[in-house]
Amino acid sequence: MSLVDKTKNTFALTTPLYYVNGLPHIGSAYPTMAADVMARFQRLLGRQVIFVTGTDEHGQKIQQTAESKGIEPQKFSNQISAEFVSLWKLLNIQYDRFIRTTDIRHEFIVKEFYNRVLQKGDIYLGQQKGWYCVACEEFKEERELLEGHRCPIHTNKEVEWRDEENYFFRLSKYQNHLEELYQSRLDFIQPESRRNEVVNFVKGGLQDFSISRVNVEWGFPVPSDPKHTLYVWFDALLGYITALLEPDDEPTLENALAKWYPINLHLIGKDILRFHAVYWPAMLMSADLALPERVFGHGFLTKDGQKMGKSMGNTIDPIALVEKYGSDAVRYYFIKEIGFGKDGDFNEVRFVEVLNADLAKNLGNLLNRTLKMVKKYCAGNLASIANENIPQDNPIKAIGLQLGEQVKTSYEVLAFDRGCEAILRLSQACNKYIDEQAPWSLYKQGQQQELEQVLYVVLESVRLAAYLLSPVIPNISSDIYQQLGFEIDFNNQTEAASVLPFAVHGNWGLLSSEQQLGEAKPIFQSIELD
Repeated sequence: MSLVDKTKNTFALTTPLYYVNGLPHIGSAYPTMAADVMARFQRLLGRQVIFVTGTDEHGQKIQQTAESKGIEPQKFSNQISAEFVSLWKLLNIQYDRFIRTTDIRHEFIVKEFYNRVLQKGDIYLGQQKGWYCVACEEFKEERELLEGHRCPIHTNKEVEWRDEENYFFRLSKYQNHLEELYQSRLDFIQPESRRNEVVNFVKGGLQDFSISRVNVEWGFPVPSDPKHTLYVWFDALLGYITALLEPDDEPTLENALAKWYPINLHLIGKDILRFHAVYWPAMLMSADLALPERVFGHGFLTKDGQKMGKSMGNTIDPIALVEKYGSDAVRYYFIKEIGFGKDGDFNEVRFVEVLNADLAKNLGNLLNRTLKMVKKYCAGNLASIANENIPQDNPIKAIGLQLGEQVKTSYEVLAFDRGCEAILRLSQACNKYIDEQAPWSLYKQGQQQELEQVLYVVLESVRLAAYLLSPVIPNISSDIYQQLGFEIDFNNQTEAASVLPFAVHGNWGLLSSEQQLGEAKPIFQSIELD
């Protein structure tokens, strides 16, 4: 069992491949925003990054949904997949690869992988009897079902009893291998609560799972027996590998694995944790492929403290949310206010309060008032001040000198909320520092150098805050940097990574007298609730 090569300066991460049985919703936007934050952050660290997202388009559920609408499954998949592309653009998500499991090249990868596992002796024909949830595209064990034979995930749907001939993967053969994996790599499944769920499930004993279906046309035929169709999950998980192919590559496993494999980080919802933390590593072991570095299961979202659903009439339309408040606002709230890995809640009043407090009154007002004081008291620039002039025991500098590494550590373990909170504490300290130092009084007393030191300390801290928040709010961070005299757009990630490396810009003390400071403009307008 080969592991991730941590000496490579590459970083590959994926969102789930979203099932196209319905339009994208906030539950699919949430992990994709987090993945985009992680990808942008890794680029600032100087790594080559590939960020994979896409859509899972095969299976009985898609076939049934398309039939109910009177259209072909491919046409239906095209329509829904295009909606995901559109929403990702609206949310300023800059993925590198968008894989669709209906991609013709994907079938070649699936076929080659299947044959590897078949040759290993890990696929056999057998009889599948059990409870099947069409919505999950999965057989359920009796121990998982709710009262009335209802699915534990789709709680309003009863499972169906199935008795059919299927091809099976020998998952049970890998029980010990998986237990050794979880024991030797404690960070393979994160957060710890998710790891514990998986470990306990596997301890209960693993059963072989079927990897084919009969009477389902919408999918790839089983290479060794075209009367069967490959199970949607066996096909979908391999989308992560197909996505790694370069555009002109011949679709072979060797080409797909050449540069970016193995995956460093799979971001997935906790409802599909078992597929990624049990089935997927076992399949990779069977095919003698390296395992991913981390599988991270994020939590679910609620609205106003209640589970969201169409029947409840309380779903969140991410398109309407972005169109009303802007992509940075939406990204900031969900990344900063919800601990990634925990369940989180959306409340519009709280949403507005957070944005006004953090982005308008705290960070935005801090930049605005300080730039205006530079213009009023210092003729528009801080000609004589540099980092060296600021004493080491300056309270703001002391916070700033540690902040870059602190935020880096938080982001690397996906504790985005902790990173954002640390950044906000610096800007809060700056607002308090201005009130205490009273630059206007220093000006009246003729203490010009002391005045300029105060303003330098604050502006440099705003710069650092903008830089460290740029993976989360790239538009606002770009505005701040431009007002501080940097001609840079954080959305141009290639340029940002080369011109603004973390090793330089992630440290406090960068501003110099050479900066031609710009005009003060609001970076985020306060929101008035309807």
